[in-house]
Amino acid sequence: MASTVTSDSLVYDRSRGIGGDGGVGVERVHKYHWPAIQLNVWMLIMLIAACTIIGVFATFIDVQNILLLPVPWYFPYFITVSSLTILFIAFLLALIFQRRLLPSIVMIGGFILFVLWLVGLIVISVQLWGPNGSVNSNCNSFVFGADPQPTGQTLVTLAWLEQRSICQSWYAVFSFALVGTVFLVWIMVIAYQVFADDRR
Repeated sequence: MASTVTSDSLVYDRSRGIGGDGGVGVERVHKYHWPAIQLNVWMLIMLIAACTIIGVFATFIDVQNILLLPVPWYFPYFITVSSLTILFIAFLLALIFQRRLLPSIVMIGGFILFVLWLVGLIVISVQLWGPNGSVNSNCNSFVFGADPQPTGQTLVTLAWLEQRSICQSWYAVFSFALVGTVFLVWIMVIAYQVFADDRR
């Protein structure tokens, strides 16, 4: 992502003519300075989080279909939310290249996505750490707590490895959901700082 002013800032330019009838138009340029490094890091981490959640839950849906089990609503929900996040980042990139990135757009979009990610994080937390029959308790009892753990080239070993992979995928989804939620708060803070610095 290239900067339009310095190596560490992005700029939004707005020009307009001012003047009465027959008056001479005066051009004004309004600039918002965005911290390019922080913005790039935010986009990269959010893309990683969104793509990871899409990949894991898409795999889970495929497994549920193969096992002829119902698909929990939060699988397609989080896939949809992650897809919207990717589209939002693409929209921000388009605005950046056109020098039209406004703090208000980032704050509003970030807040909407924050609410959606927070709902997903709460649901994943309940499923993973819930009191009764949670994923974590089942993984600790039947997978990580298996004694002895299966070894060798057998179907039992392959089944255990698949179960371990599923458990690790749940932990990965929770971690990236938490990171994504925190980073959405961070981008709202960055947008507010850009707006506040402009008013000084």
